[in-house]
Amino acid sequence: MKQIAIFASGSGSNAENLIRHYLNSDKAKVAVVFTNNAQAGVIARAEKYAIPVVVFNRDQYKQDNFLETELENRHIDYILLAGFLWLFPINIVRKYPHKILNIHPALLPKYGGKGMYGEHVHRAVLTNGDNIHGVTVHYVNENFDEGEILLQQRFDVAPTDDIQLILRKIHEVETELYPKAADILISGDN
Repeated sequence: MKQIAIFASGSGSNAENLIRHYLNSDKAKVAVVFTNNAQAGVIARAEKYAIPVVVFNRDQYKQDNFLETELENRHIDYILLAGFLWLFPINIVRKYPHKILNIHPALLPKYGGKGMYGEHVHRAVLTNGDNIHGVTVHYVNENFDEGEILLQQRFDVAPTDDIQLILRKIHEVETELYPKAADILISGDN
C-alpha cells in the first residue's frame, strides 16, 4: 500500500478530506501529517483519525536532511500539500519528481506565487472583476505555483459575489477535485 504524507499550515479541511478519502482504500493511506504551525487546526483533524503529526519549525525545515529523513523513515511514496504556505525544499522536490501535488485556490497561472493564498487570491479576483475563478491541482517544482497543472476546475463569479460566497464555492470544488487528482497521481504510478 502506498504511503501519503500531507503538509498543511492551517485549519486542515483539505487534509481531513484526503484522510477520509483514503481511510478504506486498498491502494494508499495517509501515513503522517506535517505542519509548520503548532497551533494549526490540522493537528486535531489528523489526531481524530489517529494519524501521526510532525510539527516542525523553520530551522528544522531548512536542515538538509530533516524532512528527507522523516519521509524516508515513514516510507512515504507521495506528498500532498494542503494549504502549506512555505516554498517546498528543492532536495525533496528532486527526490520525489512528479510525486508531490499542491492545491491552489485559483486558475493558475493567474493569481499564483508568493503571498497569493486564501483570501488574498479571492480579493484579487474580485478587484479585477474576473467572472471566472476556480481551483488548480499541480505538481510541485522549485517555484511557488509554477509546476505542471494536473487538474483545474472553473466556476462562474457573479458581480454580486463576495469573499464568503467565493470561499464556499472554492471549498466545494476543492473537496471534489483534490481526491480526484490524488487518485490520478497514485494510479499513474503502478
